[in-house]
Formats: sequence, structure tokens, C-alpha cells
Amino acid sequence: MFSRFFGANRRPFSSLSEQEILALAISSEEDDARIYRAYADGLRDEFPHSASVFDEMAEEEDGHRAALIALHQQRFGDRIPLIRREHVSGYYNRKPDWLVRPLGLEKVRAQAETMEEQAHRFYVEAAKRTQDAGTRKLLGDLAAAEKGHESLAHRLTEKHLGPDERAEEDDTAHKQFVLTYVQPGLAGLMDGSVSTLAPIFAAAFATGDTWQTFLVGLAASIGAGISMGFTEVASDDGVISGRGSPIKRGVTTGLMTTLGGLGHALPYLIPHFWTATVIAFIIVFLELWAIAWVQKRYMDTPWSRAIFQVVLGGALVFGAGMLIGNA
Repeated sequence: MFSRFFGANRRPFSSLSEQEILALAISSEEDDARIYRAYADGLRDEFPHSASVFDEMAEEEDGHRAALIALHQQRFGDRIPLIRREHVSGYYNRKPDWLVRPLGLEKVRAQAETMEEQAHRFYVEAAKRTQDAGTRKLLGDLAAAEKGHESLAHRLTEKHLGPDERAEEDDTAHKQFVLTYVQPGLAGLMDGSVSTLAPIFAAAFATGDTWQTFLVGLAASIGAGISMGFTEVASDDGVISGRGSPIKRGVTTGLMTTLGGLGHALPYLIPHFWTATVIAFIIVFLELWAIAWVQKRYMDTPWSRAIFQVVLGGALVFGAGMLIGNA
């Protein structure tokens, strides 16, 4: 168990023979082509033009693999040793495509760029370790090809993504971001900021004790965050609505709900009651303004309506807290 953890069962790259280096290159090209096709499949429904880019990049990797296999057959025969990335210490690893889902345009583009740079470094080092002229030439050519994948991706992007297609996919990505993060986060911030006003200020004016008020605010904020997070996860799995991962939405909602409540609870760590209360008032104002700004920025809500909704809701809850606290 400990030998596996510390990588003792892996071979150092420097110990590989030329045949093993070729076998490693073949399996790496197979994996990269598979990953690019997985990216293409994951993007195809929402971003068909970008999916075409990754389809062609996968075909490019297939060409590299075929050239490597032909060279191996010429030099070492048909039996290719089974050696993969995870068998070599210090060798780069690929993150399985299911770990980077749901796929986003920027995420897969960044991942593809990293893959190409790692493959380039491998072929450069592999070429240094070979003495056969034909093998060294092929590995050098592949290093140059991997280095040129950035320009290949650029050419493929220009081929498949014109101005209209790019604008269409950027708009789709923006909508997905809003559905997965902005809407749940906004709902959480509104709930945390507004719904906790009543218990916090009721406790403040009923007790006049800043520490007790802080405890009430802390409990209300955390409780609301947990409740809202689980509610968001359970309410929609995102399959039909297209709102994305329920886990991501639930975490976003829960964190923003808790943050919204803690904003005006934390000032009551200050022992002086009126100092803490005035600071809490200011924070409430800033929170409500931030909610209105997010509605205007991401939800295209007119300023007048956003401010009216937030201010009216906040004023009603705050008023209820004041009345209950002074009863």
C-alpha cells in the first residue's frame, strides 16, 4: 500500500528503452484522441461548432498514433508493450473527462492547451533519449506538431467559428453561467440578506446584547444556508431545465445565503450596541444595493424595478424585526 502511495511501483522515465518510449507515446496519443472526442461529445449539444474543432484535433492525434505504430512495427515488430502514463514516475497525467464536467468552453480550451504543452515537452525529452535517426526525426516532428497545435486550434476555430457562430456560442455559455451560478447565488443572497433581517434585529432590540444577537444571526445564517442549499439540489436535477449541476447550484445557493446573513450579523461582535447596529444598517444597505446591481447586470432587470423589489422586501422584513424586537 505504501509503495503504491509513494510511487515505488513506477518506472522512472530515464530507465525506459526506445521501444518503451514508443509504446508510451502510442498509448498517450490514444488517450489524447479519446479525451478530445469526449470533449467534442460533451460540447456537441450546446456548442456544435467548438465540438467540430475537437473532432478534428482528435483526428490529428489519430494520425500521430498511426505514424508511431508504423515506426514501432518497422523497428520492433507488431507486439507493443503495455505501458501507460500512470506506469511512469514524474510523467504527466491526464484528468479524466468526467472529472471536468459539466464541460465549459473556457475549461476545455484551457485543458487542451495544457495537454498540447505537456505532449510537446514529452516528445522533446523522448527525442533526446533515442539514437536511431528515423525515430529521432519522427519524435522531433511530433514535438513540433504538438507545439503547433495552438496554431492548429486557431485555424480550426477560424474554420468552424465565424463571428456569428462565436457570438452564438458565447451567448449560450453566458446563459449557462447565469443559470448555474448567478440565479442560484442571487436567490441565496436575497434570502440570506432579507430573511435574516427580522431575527437579527428582533434579537438586537429585544435583548440589547450584542453577543446574543450575533449568536442568533450566526444560527439563522448557517441554518438558512443549509436549508437553501439542500432545497436547490432537491428541486431540480438540471436535466430538463438545463440549469446545470445541482451540486454546483446547491453549493452556490448555500454559500451565498450564509454570506448574506453573516454580513449584518458579524458587526454584533462589536460590544458597543449602537456602533454595531449602525454598522449593520450600513452593511444591509450595501447588500441590498449589490442584489439590485446583480439583477441589473445579469438578469437585465431595470434599475427602478430591481431597487423597488429589494428595498420594499428589505424594508418590510426589517420593519417586522423592529416591531417584534420592541414588543
